[in-house]
Amino acid sequence: MHILLSNDDGYQAQGLATLAAKFQVDKQVTVVAPERDRSGASNSLTLSRPLRSRQAANGFYYVDGTPTDCVHLAITGLMEKEPDMVISGINHGANLGDDILYSGTVAAAMEGRFLGLPAIALSLVGHDATHFDTAAEVAVKIVKHLHEQPLPSDTILNVNVPNLAMDELAGMQATRLGHRHKAEPIIKSQDPLGRPVYWVGPPGAEDDAGVGTDFHAVRNGFVSITPIHTDLTSYQALENVAGWLENI
Repeated sequence: MHILLSNDDGYQAQGLATLAAKFQVDKQVTVVAPERDRSGASNSLTLSRPLRSRQAANGFYYVDGTPTDCVHLAITGLMEKEPDMVISGINHGANLGDDILYSGTVAAAMEGRFLGLPAIALSLVGHDATHFDTAAEVAVKIVKHLHEQPLPSDTILNVNVPNLAMDELAGMQATRLGHRHKAEPIIKSQDPLGRPVYWVGPPGAEDDAGVGTDFHAVRNGFVSITPIHTDLTSYQALENVAGWLENI
């Protein structure tokens, strides 16, 4: 099996190195990741300038673009042969609920799915998280099972791992995306010349986070595995919208 790894934390991130080392034991691994932290880049592609790719001493390729750029570049030209699977991570921090709308980690996996490959987005919950080895071991188990029992081709797995030792995990749960309250207000400051600058505020606290959600699973020590897909159509609303349009 040949696995393409990417992330949004940059090619020097600890989570990426841990994941690559884990899979390199018995699989072919190619790493193509951003040259710097591109968290929050979502699905953006760089269309206004050319992209540059370089190779680090450890063999990782790094690109002066977004996570989506990295996966797109890798699959459509940088690699001699398409990989069998795309894994994005291990992200340093959660991608729960509404986070996936902004996440470069999830976007990299989505790009792999857009280009026809099975894809996994993998995150370790907590900004002070340390158990990257746990997340890597979880990834190995999921990839093995996915290889033996493939899921529908349009499925992307968004995996969030609690910051626990492997033997402390409560198990794995299939979950739905939860929901956060709206984001906190922006933080206004000044640059050295006294001009106003703004920081995007923290994400909102958990709102819809009950049983069955990714928030609830992780909070109770379970690995959350949420199947997501790229079709954003609200099928339940189609009939209502069709009726609404009749009055225009």
